[in-house]
Amino acid sequence: MIDACALSEKPVLPGSRIRLAPLSIRHATGFHTTTLDPEIRRLTGTHRHFTLEDIRAWCSGRADQKDRLDLAIEDRETGDYLGDLALMGIDADNAYGMLRIALVPGATDRGIGTEAIRLLLDYAFDRVRLHRVQLEVFTFNERARRAYEKCGFEVEGRMREALAWNGEWHDVLLMAALSGARPTIAR
Repeated sequence: MIDACALSEKPVLPGSRIRLAPLSIRHATGFHTTTLDPEIRRLTGTHRHFTLEDIRAWCSGRADQKDRLDLAIEDRETGDYLGDLALMGIDADNAYGMLRIALVPGATDRGIGTEAIRLLLDYAFDRVRLHRVQLEVFTFNERARRAYEKCGFEVEGRMREALAWNGEWHDVLLMAALSGARPTIAR
């Protein structure tokens, strides 16, 4: 049985180099800047353009969401915004949810995403008591796929030609991690 109250709580989850903090209006400018980056847009499949006002409205309403958890990834020492991630699409009957993550361009290739995902998975499995967390990743995003695999995700399926980007079709991989199959590598 999942603990739905754990989604209503908006925790701060400290890591060794980062902390996950409730996404709020103070993160709106960094979040908006990330949505403007062409490579981030490609890696997340984001076709829509968001205004700063759109992002401010989105960020300011995250604390009120009782069925999902939206967290900012912050540098533990400076507090700088490094990205965001969410646990959403919770199916209480089957104890699973979906994960989404996006990093600012300068936060890639440093293990930041891996640390953030592990912190969120620990919370999802130990506190929310989910059994399964799944995500989707585009086949051209090998860097993300490797990070997900480090965190215990395995490829379970492929959605053929599910993303249209710049006149080309791309496949999407479905990956999942299970609570009883977490990697035992050092964090």
